[in-house]
Amino acid sequence: MYLYGASGHAKVIREILLAQGQTVAGFIDDNKELNELVGLPVEHSAEGKSPVIVSIGNNAIRQKVVRQLLCDFGTAVHPSAVVSPSATIGEGTVVMPGALINAESQIGKHSIVNTGVSIDHECVVGDFVHISPHATLCGNVHVGDGSWICAESTVIQGVTIGRWCTIAAGSVVKRNIPDGAMVAGNPARVLKINAIPE
Repeated sequence: MYLYGASGHAKVIREILLAQGQTVAGFIDDNKELNELVGLPVEHSAEGKSPVIVSIGNNAIRQKVVRQLLCDFGTAVHPSAVVSPSATIGEGTVVMPGALINAESQIGKHSIVNTGVSIDHECVVGDFVHISPHATLCGNVHVGDGSWICAESTVIQGVTIGRWCTIAAGSVVKRNIPDGAMVAGNPARVLKINAIPE
């Protein structure tokens, strides 16, 4: 397995893979001044490297990199995560330590389910999403592609969050949120609407 992106996020993913008993062959990064990370080589081209996990926390940059790569993608699920056998996890997605993904939830491609996240039954999480540490999605929540649910946020059962939204840390989301919205507070309120990346 190769990790595209040589940063702190990549260090965490490497440790998850090691805990799974997988081998990390090295990192790939555009920074040509970076040649080593945690004792492993950092290469500057993804050509011929496969499988890959794009280990970049920014959703838009992760999407851009994935679209440029011609390779197979891996997944990483920490052994301490609890994932229902009826849940599905897309390629390129990472599930961090202590996460909980309950019955019939669907996690999309190239998403991040971070440390201690709780995703309850029948949630649908899109592609290129980041659910930050200790956020909670109650049952049947839908999260659109590219959205970022920040740390300690709670999304109440049945709520739909649009594409490329940002839910500020500690927010409590009780109503549906439109595409591109940045929201904050308890209850969460829309602060502004951002452009949607293509």
